[in-house]
Amino acid sequence: MNDENETKILSVIHALLQEAGITNSISPKLVITKLAGDGSSRKFWRIMEGDRNICLAVAPPRQDTLDLAEAKAARSIGLHLLQQGVRVPDQYGWDEQYGVLLFEDLGDEKLHEYVVEKRKADDWIGQVRASYTAVVKKLALMQIRGAEGFDPEWCWDSPRYDKKLMLERESEYFLRAFWQGYLGNEEPSGLGEEFLELADRSSHIPASYFLHRDFQSRNIMLYRDEPCFIDFQGGRLGPLAYDLASLLIDPYVGLPLDFQEELLELYLDQLEMVIDVDRRKFVEEYLLLALQRNLQIVGAFSFLTKQRGKVFFAQYIGPATASLNTLLGGELFSEMVVLRQTVSSAVKSFAGNK
Repeated sequence: MNDENETKILSVIHALLQEAGITNSISPKLVITKLAGDGSSRKFWRIMEGDRNICLAVAPPRQDTLDLAEAKAARSIGLHLLQQGVRVPDQYGWDEQYGVLLFEDLGDEKLHEYVVEKRKADDWIGQVRASYTAVVKKLALMQIRGAEGFDPEWCWDSPRYDKKLMLERESEYFLRAFWQGYLGNEEPSGLGEEFLELADRSSHIPASYFLHRDFQSRNIMLYRDEPCFIDFQGGRLGPLAYDLASLLIDPYVGLPLDFQEELLELYLDQLEMVIDVDRRKFVEEYLLLALQRNLQIVGAFSFLTKQRGKVFFAQYIGPATASLNTLLGGELFSEMVVLRQTVSSAVKSFAGNK
């Protein structure tokens, strides 16, 4: 976004504030401050009047068709989730021409930072348990209610989590961005065939629920002690276990395996209140989708580090690779010999660089 475009966006923000009537857009106390994003290229601003937070504004990085479609998805999916009783930011204004959205300011405390602070204590799991319990319960609610009346036309990327996405945006992402791009290695013989088999198995899992697809601790705000979900613009229809896996194997926080298992059981208890669940089958689906998600995480962190120069993400590539190695150690993946060897080699390379 160049200076001319940014000036125009700021004028749009002022107009939306005036239309919403939530503050005087010409008040001398009005301050609009640009904020840094995470992995996204979208542009964010915080609007304050004196020392009072008014709202946030977000705009696409460019005024092209794809970026405007993503902005519209944030608008449409956000309104839908609000109507379904999901705790996401309220919306105050929308400009479709420029893709600018005004929405509720939920503060600055992400679940990630909350957990990092609590980890300083010996009993940190006990201190974060209540927050994760609330998140898991709200996740199940979002997945079930979010699917009711969901219109795939709202999706800017793809309307459903499917085999094509798994291959192109997860397993091949791992190969291109991490194994080849980040580590500089050649593609192992037979790896593509194993990725095809994994995607085929995963694609048979029912995918008729609302899928956030980036449900991790940096996309969960703690506002007045309540978890609130953000960055849902990539939402689509998909399987239940994927978002749960995203939360539990999240490398930003590194939850211990026993706590992950506890939360998995809690989630299933919550799910059984609204739908029938075959627990044994669900756990197998969870492991398959956790592997898919873990491949995506490693690829994404490598791409953001190497291609976009966002070095913040580099520190999590090693832990994410170690998590992938742990998953592959399970009996369910015993026949994925090439991938297991590939990931084991990567883990050793990280250990050797310490």
